[in-house]
Amino acid sequence: MTTITPGEAAAPSEPPRGHVRVVYLGPVAPHWEVDSQFGERAVVEAFRERALARLVLLPPHDPQFRRNRERVVRDAERENLLLEWDLGIPEEDAATGA
Repeated sequence: MTTITPGEAAAPSEPPRGHVRVVYLGPVAPHWEVDSQFGERAVVEAFRERALARLVLLPPHDPQFRRNRERVVRDAERENLLLEWDLGIPEEDAATGA
């Protein structure tokens, strides 16, 4: 599980507008679930729709996943959302690419 926070250096006085957790469900479609712990519902739902549109048929080992993941991260930064990924693999494995 990896937590990515939006541009802390850019706007340290501005609190996040919400929290979003993206969870990999496994090899059977749908692959992804997007949950929120807090935040304005309209903002979170709009982000959820955009994130799922980019991730819906991509497993984490697909080469397109890396590009689309970066787009989801940038989208979360623009919306000032805390973004958390749960790919179902331990963090040390994710860092080494194993």
